[in-house]
Amino acid sequence: MVRETLTREKVLDAALAFVDQHGMAALSMRKLAAELGVEAMSLYNHVRNKGDLLDGLVARMFEAVPVPDPAAPWDVRVRGLAEGLYAQFRRHPAVLRTLVADEANPRSPGALKVIDSMLGALLDAGLDDTEAVRAYRSLTGLTFGAALTEETGLAGAPLDRAEPVDDWFRRMATPSETPHLHRLLPVLTDADCRQDFEAQLNLLVSALGKA
Repeated sequence: MVRETLTREKVLDAALAFVDQHGMAALSMRKLAAELGVEAMSLYNHVRNKGDLLDGLVARMFEAVPVPDPAAPWDVRVRGLAEGLYAQFRRHPAVLRTLVADEANPRSPGALKVIDSMLGALLDAGLDDTEAVRAYRSLTGLTFGAALTEETGLAGAPLDRAEPVDDWFRRMATPSETPHLHRLLPVLTDADCRQDFEAQLNLLVSALGKA
């Protein structure tokens, strides 16, 4: 039986599947090599080190986002790119956390095309260079934040791992000490994060159109 040729793309795809199933903390070159049925040293022909591997995983998320037709209206392009990134971030939350923690960056030509497409759409909206960059940061911040909120719940990781954070808030928020939080807690803990993201994206894109 002829062994299939190993490539960087195959290494990254295997690493992405491994992280999705086992989490980022479980990832090692040795375990990844075992998944691929090769010796760990074989991986270094395709990724320089663990940092390069993590950069590749982040790049894979960006590369999976369809780049819209540059002839399409700017707002259609912005929405499509933001929604595409959001979908990838939700699909690969462990890789998203690595990106947000600045442990890796989307270093590949395909990933850069997604970023370039977003910036081009914002320039086509009539924004100047500074405004376009600010809008890009706002859009990516919204997308990162919405995906992380959906992944972690109301306010991040549980303070006590034995008690979900939403339950902790319900127990601790009182009408006397935190009246506004107590009032809105049922809405906060029962929110549809996807709908929240769409509503916030609509507001931001609408505001950009009036800039």
